[in-house]
Amino acid sequence: MSVLAAISVLVILIFVHELGHFSAARLQGIHVTRFSIGFGPVLARYEGKETEYTLCAIPLGGFVLCAIPDDDPESDIAPDDPDLLRNRPIFDRAIVISAGVIANLIFAYFLLVGQTATVGVQDLQPGLMIPQVDENSAAMVAGMKSGDIVLSVDNQSLGSFPEATTVFIDKVKNAAEQPLELEVKREEQIVNLTVIPQSNEQGEGKIGVGLLPNVRLNRAQNFLQAFSYGAEAYQNVTVLTLQGFWQLISNFQENAQQVAGPVKIVEYGASIAQNNAGNLFQFGALISINLAVINTLPLPALDGGQLVFLIIEGLFGKPLPLKLQEGIMQTGLVLLLSLAIFIIIRDTVNLAVVQELIQQIGL
Repeated sequence: MSVLAAISVLVILIFVHELGHFSAARLQGIHVTRFSIGFGPVLARYEGKETEYTLCAIPLGGFVLCAIPDDDPESDIAPDDPDLLRNRPIFDRAIVISAGVIANLIFAYFLLVGQTATVGVQDLQPGLMIPQVDENSAAMVAGMKSGDIVLSVDNQSLGSFPEATTVFIDKVKNAAEQPLELEVKREEQIVNLTVIPQSNEQGEGKIGVGLLPNVRLNRAQNFLQAFSYGAEAYQNVTVLTLQGFWQLISNFQENAQQVAGPVKIVEYGASIAQNNAGNLFQFGALISINLAVINTLPLPALDGGQLVFLIIEGLFGKPLPLKLQEGIMQTGLVLLLSLAIFIIIRDTVNLAVVQELIQQIGL
């Protein structure tokens, strides 16, 4: 069920993206002959007055723009029809192309509003929470207890996770058999403790505790709080997403293995759903924002690539030759599909259940 829940999240996000394109076109009176979710064999079809709606067997994809009949030789719409997308002003076309990204960003916000209004959103706070203290450890001798929140070490305040973890571990490792002053929050009280890290075989200090991020659960008590907490969570998720993309681009060779495809995303989503189904709201918001960012990249076959064509047309007063556009788009599509297939195969092979099967058959 958790896998189905994760797949459902992806299907919904793709539907929202394509619905953005579709709505922007139809609201402007632009022809759309087909609205499709998924690809492959058609499972269900509905013939509307102007648009055919289809649901296909493989739900990890969809399209609207390619079903706008600008260059369909079988279309009975006149080539000079003012309601064809290509005959509209640049601004109208830019709205249609951008609408999918805008829809994903708006939907991500309302997902987070929904989470704050129901199960709440975890918000990182300064410090580290101690979930457990080992028996006969330096931490137990110092008087640390499970549930304590370490605010500072050796008079250095801890920030939030993950930086706080790095600072704390470095301080402890470098203070073997030396006293460390800790400022600890225990329930509503501030307690000052002195811990003397024990030396391990490598001569590094250890105190015998587990570490977790210090999080606060923000759950809205009213309508206005839901939107306020949702906006705060939205900002945090967006900033983390942009930072992640920047780290990937700035050091691509080292971070390329961290790029995940649909298989890995479903695996992550299934794990989240199994542990806490309420967190699927935040998972959906994160993936929705990622889809928006990816689609704005100026690459052929993505919305960003389409916008680049419009910018060129605006600067030079005429579009690039149609054959050149088609060639660029087809080349970009082949490259993106090749990359997608590679990532899907890699992520599938790396699944724990597949790795276990490979070991059993001796490959």
